[in-house]
Amino acid sequence: HTIAAAGITNQRETTVVWNKTTGKAIYNAIVWQDRRTAAYCNELKESGYEPTFTAKTGLLLDPYFSGTKIKWILDNVDGARAAADNDELAFGTIDSFLMWRFSNGKKHITDATNASRTLIYNIHAGEWDTELLKILDIPLSMLPTVQDSSSDFGSIDTSMFGKSMAGKKITIGGVAGDQQAATFGQVCLEPGTIKSTYGTGCFVILNTGNEALPSDNKLLTTVAYQLNGETTYAIEGSIFVAGAAVQWLRDGLGVIKSAEETESMADKLPSNHGVYLVPAFTGLGAPYWNPDARGALFGLTRDTGVDQIVRATLESVAFQTYDLFKAMADDGVTPTRVRVDGGMVQNNWLCQFLADILNIPVERPVQTETTALGAAYLAGLHCGVYKNHEDLKANWQIDREFTPSMNIEDRDRLLRSWQTAVAGVIQQTEQTA
Repeated sequence: HTIAAAGITNQRETTVVWNKTTGKAIYNAIVWQDRRTAAYCNELKESGYEPTFTAKTGLLLDPYFSGTKIKWILDNVDGARAAADNDELAFGTIDSFLMWRFSNGKKHITDATNASRTLIYNIHAGEWDTELLKILDIPLSMLPTVQDSSSDFGSIDTSMFGKSMAGKKITIGGVAGDQQAATFGQVCLEPGTIKSTYGTGCFVILNTGNEALPSDNKLLTTVAYQLNGETTYAIEGSIFVAGAAVQWLRDGLGVIKSAEETESMADKLPSNHGVYLVPAFTGLGAPYWNPDARGALFGLTRDTGVDQIVRATLESVAFQTYDLFKAMADDGVTPTRVRVDGGMVQNNWLCQFLADILNIPVERPVQTETTALGAAYLAGLHCGVYKNHEDLKANWQIDREFTPSMNIEDRDRLLRSWQTAVAGVIQQTEQTA
C-alpha cells in the first residue's frame, strides 16, 4: 500500500515552547487540563480584559487555553524571557511541535483550528492579535504560521522511521485540533449540524457556517475548520471530565477493572437511588467556568454501593451534556438530533440515557474513532482522494439510533436534582475561597 498523505490531529491547547536551534523543549508540555494559571486569569478578569479577549478570540479567560500557559513558561523558566525576546524560542501546540520535528526544523506552522484555541488568535481577522500578545507579553516571533486545515503542511522526513524508509516522503495534507477533527469526521459540514465527543472530556461542537456567533451563555465561539481560505465557525461547549471519571473509578478507586463493566452495572439498577456525582476534578467547564470547583458525591446512604456510584458517574456525563445543550438553546440554537463518538459511546446504556436526558435522537456512527477519521478526511481532500464534501457525506454510516423513551416527569426530577448538586459544589467553592 502507498500512503497518499498523512493527517495530524492533537489534543488542543497543550503548550510547548522550544529552542529554535536545538529543537528541544525548554520546559515540559503544559497539558490542556493544567490549572496553574487560574490566579493570573482572575487578575486579568479583574483588570477588565475578558471582554477584549472574548470579542477577538471567542474564548473566555480560563487556564484551559494556551496563552496564559505560554506566559507562565516565559516567566518561570530561567532565561526564557530573554531568549524569547532574542527570537530564540518557538511556541506551538502539539501539531506544530510535531511538524517542526517531522521537517527537521524547516516548518513552524499550525492550522486555524489549533490557532483559534490559543487565546491570542483573532478568529475574525484570521491572524495573531498584537493587542492580546502585548497584554500577555508574548513576542510575535515565537508564533507559527497559520494555514488552512486542509493544505500543504510539508512532509514527514521518513528517515526517522529507519533505513528502509529513507528517501521516501509522506505529505502532511490535513491538520485539525481533536474536537474539530471529530466534527469533520462526523461530516457536520452544514450549519446546524452537531456532534458530541466522549473521550477524556466531552466536547459538543455546533457548526454555525460562515457566521461567528457570540454566546451569551459562556459557550465558546471557535473555528470549526478552514478550507480554501474560507473559515467555518462553530459554537463549542467543553466539559473537562467525562471518560476521565470512569478512569478514576478504575485507577483511582479501583472499584471496576474495565470501562466495559459499567454498562451492565448501571443497567441492572432500577434507578440512580438519589446518588449524584459532580465530577469537577479539574474545575467545572462550560457553562459554569469555575476553575476552583472540586468534585463531590451527593445522596449517599448505607445502601449506596459501587453500582450506584458507577451509575452516577455515567449519568453525570449526560447531565453535563444537557447543561451545554440548554446553554445553546438559550443562545437561540436548538439541535434536533446529535451525532456522538469517542470511546464512551460503545456503552449502549449511556447512549440511551443521553437520548432520554437530551430528549432528542442520538446517532452513533459505525466508525466512532472520528477524530483520526477527520484528520484523514482533511488530508484526503488535499491530495484528491476525496473530491468534495459529498464524497465525505457518502462515507458516513449509522450504527444505531437511540430515541428518547423517558417520561418528562422523571427527566425533570433527575435534572432538578443534578442542578441542586452542581449548586452545592459551587457554593462549597465560594465558602472555601
